[in-house]
Amino acid sequence: MQSGREKLFNVLPAQELMRVVQEEVELWRDRLYAPLVVLRLFVEQVLHAEHACQDVVVRYASERVAQGEAQVSLSTGPYCNARQRLPLGLVERLGKSVGERLEGGSTAGWRWRGRSVKIVDGTTVTMPDTEDNQARYPQHGGQKPGLGFPIARLVALVSLGCGAVLNWAMGPCQGKQTGEDALLRELYGSLVKGDIVLADRYHCSYFTVAVLYLMGVDVLTRQHARRVTDFRRGKRLGKRDHLVVWKRPARPPWMQEESYARIPEELVLREAKVAQWVLVSTLIDPVQVSKAELNALYVQRWHIELDLRAIKTVMGMEILRCKSAQMVQKEVGAFFLAYNLIRAAMAQAAACAKLLPRQLSFCGAKRMINGFMDLLRGRAARGLIRMFAYVRGAIALLLLPHRPNRVEPRAVKRRPKPHRLLTELRHVARARLLRTRSCIA
Repeated sequence: MQSGREKLFNVLPAQELMRVVQEEVELWRDRLYAPLVVLRLFVEQVLHAEHACQDVVVRYASERVAQGEAQVSLSTGPYCNARQRLPLGLVERLGKSVGERLEGGSTAGWRWRGRSVKIVDGTTVTMPDTEDNQARYPQHGGQKPGLGFPIARLVALVSLGCGAVLNWAMGPCQGKQTGEDALLRELYGSLVKGDIVLADRYHCSYFTVAVLYLMGVDVLTRQHARRVTDFRRGKRLGKRDHLVVWKRPARPPWMQEESYARIPEELVLREAKVAQWVLVSTLIDPVQVSKAELNALYVQRWHIELDLRAIKTVMGMEILRCKSAQMVQKEVGAFFLAYNLIRAAMAQAAACAKLLPRQLSFCGAKRMINGFMDLLRGRAARGLIRMFAYVRGAIALLLLPHRPNRVEPRAVKRRPKPHRLLTELRHVARARLLRTRSCIA
């Protein structure tokens, strides 16, 4: 595990890493594709732009040849079979452990007034059109069978300070209890007393705010579009800034009666209008937190939009490649693990350079790690230490430009290629083309 090829996992202590492996892996007979080897190759696969199994197998074969070890088959079958045997719990636990370790090691300068700020948001990913994927993550109901792709909903909890993904939940986009609020409830275990949660207006609901309030977690979000804000009511704190009382609504069908009884009958919340939006928060003391400070904190919620864009667009998780539902979950876990490992390198670089991790470029760090990954294979311990020091120093130089209040339209200039959309099953369209050719012949 501590050889040069497994230095990828140096973020976690060796004892913790081996403990997770022993708890998750029951029996493994394959010596060429051991669990940590498979996991490392899986992470490298999602980090490279091609994402091909053949590519990672060739890299592994070249690595073993360079080390004078026994050659491996260039067939992707053994690697894919080993990847299927890899426990899902191992991938997910390591990904979350790296994120939690980064968050726990955050310095005071990375926090907001000494408090941990965590951002929540949701997104969707698509995957190959297979029966297993369709059964677990059905395509959009408005699409005909065979013309759409399975789609899954993801809700992620991201640290504002270090940018790591602390936890995530995944589910279908259709059916009961598949919305972002339902998935967010699976992430409550990653929140501790004293945290601050930033969320968009989708999560501005009484029960979400109440549950987090009972946990000792403060909330800052935007007012829901359907809720009317009247600053003439409540206790006035300043211009367009007041305290109001929210009443507990009726019990929703998904909530148990015991849980509903624990929810307070009313909440005292702060509503403040800044610029074009109304903020809602449990930070009700205007002396400790002014309206301008609330706005400055909420503006940083946008970081999770950029983080999800980095994972989906820069790393390529927007369209998954695995053909079974279980492998799709492993692939998502591998993406988040790879993302957190890059964030770990950025955190180390920021700490050495006395910078904030958010000041460094994620895209630049990913390019730097990919560029040096092949050189790290088979290096001696002394060479690895020197190489790691250089990579950390180089990442610290990849500073993002300071662009406050940047505004960009949500539109693209480059048009997609003018291909018609497929409006019938592919094998039907193929048969029609063959009939046309035979008639011409």
